[in-house]
Amino acid sequence: MKNYLNRLDCIILVYCISTLSLTCCSTQQNKNPDSEDHQENMKHSNSLIHESSPYLLQHAHNPVNWYPWGEEAWNKAKLENKLVLISIGYSSCHWCHVMERESFEDDSTAKIMNEKYVCIKVDREERPDIDQVYMTAVQLMTGSGGWPLNCFTLPDGRPIYGGTYFPNASWKDILEKLNNFYASDPEKAEQYAEDLTKGIQQTEIVHAVSEKPEFTKESLYRTVDSWKRNFDLREGGPNRAPKFPLPNNYEFLLHYGKAAKDKSLSEHVELTLQKMAFGGIYDQIGGGFARYSVDSIWKVPHFEKMLYDNAQLISLYSKAYQASGNGIYADVVMQSLEWIRREMTSDEGGFYSALDADSEGEEGKFYTWTKEELEKILGTEFPLFATYYNVGGKGLWEHGNNILLRDLADDVIADNYSLSVELLRKKITASGEKLLAIRDKRIHPGLDDKQLTSWNSLMIKGYCDAYAAFGKPEYLAAAIKNAELLLSKFTRADQGLNHSYKSGKSSINGYLEDYSFTIEAFIALYQVTFNEFWLLKAKSFTDYTLKHFYDEQTGMFWFTSNLDPPLIARKKEISDNVVPASNSSLAKGLFTLGTYYEDIHYTEVAQKMTQGLLKEMERYGSGYSNWALLVMQFTFPTNEVVITGNNSEVLRKEMMQHYLPNVVFAGSKTEQSNLALLEKRLVEGKTYIYVCTNKSCRLPVESVTEALNQIR
Repeated sequence: MKNYLNRLDCIILVYCISTLSLTCCSTQQNKNPDSEDHQENMKHSNSLIHESSPYLLQHAHNPVNWYPWGEEAWNKAKLENKLVLISIGYSSCHWCHVMERESFEDDSTAKIMNEKYVCIKVDREERPDIDQVYMTAVQLMTGSGGWPLNCFTLPDGRPIYGGTYFPNASWKDILEKLNNFYASDPEKAEQYAEDLTKGIQQTEIVHAVSEKPEFTKESLYRTVDSWKRNFDLREGGPNRAPKFPLPNNYEFLLHYGKAAKDKSLSEHVELTLQKMAFGGIYDQIGGGFARYSVDSIWKVPHFEKMLYDNAQLISLYSKAYQASGNGIYADVVMQSLEWIRREMTSDEGGFYSALDADSEGEEGKFYTWTKEELEKILGTEFPLFATYYNVGGKGLWEHGNNILLRDLADDVIADNYSLSVELLRKKITASGEKLLAIRDKRIHPGLDDKQLTSWNSLMIKGYCDAYAAFGKPEYLAAAIKNAELLLSKFTRADQGLNHSYKSGKSSINGYLEDYSFTIEAFIALYQVTFNEFWLLKAKSFTDYTLKHFYDEQTGMFWFTSNLDPPLIARKKEISDNVVPASNSSLAKGLFTLGTYYEDIHYTEVAQKMTQGLLKEMERYGSGYSNWALLVMQFTFPTNEVVITGNNSEVLRKEMMQHYLPNVVFAGSKTEQSNLALLEKRLVEGKTYIYVCTNKSCRLPVESVTEALNQIR
């Protein structure tokens, strides 16, 4: 690898190729359909015009002759012996659209690209498999990555150079020099591609664990002890900027803090969740979180809203409410789910992918307010509102605009204004409703309306967790409606899953994340309904992954199915990021299903997967937090709670209002069940709760209070 990197440095020096590594990506520059620039762009069209991805369609009228990923583009590259540009982004990526405006809409730049390259556009959200491969290549070459991702390859797809955002002048220079390099020294380009491809493939080496799995509380302690050094003890979250919510991190820390009785850790989680809920990263008027905060105080967000963030944060705040009873968490969940219903849900019950940050070409314009606007709208209620949301003070941002954010609790402000907390909340709610109605008349940010199986499944689980915490039947109804849509419209003829759905059509063979998140979502649906149909579907999808994704040599699962056409490398997703790794998610699903079905194979696969990552978990807990949640199940007691009888649903609802992360729920009103957990548990005329831990059961009880006292 070292020799490969040295050769890379040499080529960069010789050909003076440079790049700016801007790893960001927030928002689309919305185009006014009546503008001269837009009308000029509409003179062109390319092969992307036939695609359904909003991101690809945004490039369908560039003068660049873009192709979607497919045989046509690769056959053309091979026939004409041209280098290939693979340009990857997504609909709400700010710098993707800056580069589009500067370079891909420029006729002179497009002329070079069309004459000397075959140009392929990829939506990373539709094709995360392609993104993983070429992101790894760029990271090996430059030490960093991000979007837009631009990677140049030989006609067979092996990469030779890449980067992220390039200003137009630099981009033209790279296009010319790289083309000259390939024409003058194809042997060196071939050697370079061979070395780089080997480097990409070597990143997938995972060593199988042969020894018997052994999980200890000390391993978790070391993980958390190392992690604590990076806590921001004043503002919550990590002690750096930008700050991402990373909900899975705090789900683990919440669980561990409670289980280990680590008061300081629990306080840090409480601090973080409250600071995020009070910050500008949270849409105080409409609900929902932006993707991240650019600063260390959660004030200024990158204003785009992603479904995957909000689905997980709804789960997190629901569980935090169960653990603490903090009303702020309840407000966040309920307001955010109202936003999901209002803006992110199709008539069929599917969930859209994202909202852009920009509207009318300006980032955050949809969400921010000037003092003068607020005074005019709110009149005599303005002073109280301004105090509550720091208008003109901490909330002042740029160009006289304010980001609404909080820093004082309701009781403090109520006392300052000689109001009851109830009256204060009534006034603030009324002002917020006025502003939401006004805001709704503004030009909205762009909506990415494709529906992804993996992200929809995260949202199903979010709704299930909210239903468990708050008992609102509309939350369960939304989860079931979406799950039924997945089964009816996202499912393949072989009973596998497709990845994307739009305009009544599903496409793209599913990735491991589609299965793993759906398995967890359907398990969650079973736990809040006791309808075994969902558990059986989860088991069916699990068996499908074992057939099409499992790597016997390493005990891990590939990200892509063995039915998919091969890329230059087949990758595994191991470390947790803004969403959990598909392998960690699947391992949790295997463990839970192993408990339900008493399937030793499922349990052993989950143990083997997790055992090999303990050292990495201890070194970098934030990157392995979902694995750490599974280690919690192996080290702290996992309780099986079975509720049977006519009153089982009532007791289940009551019990689930408590924070019980180490409980696997099962239950039924009748004996008609395929689960061994329910065998001989029904007693006529009685509703019993059975609590078992490590294959040892206590006597059945009839009240939730008694059952809670039995849980370890």
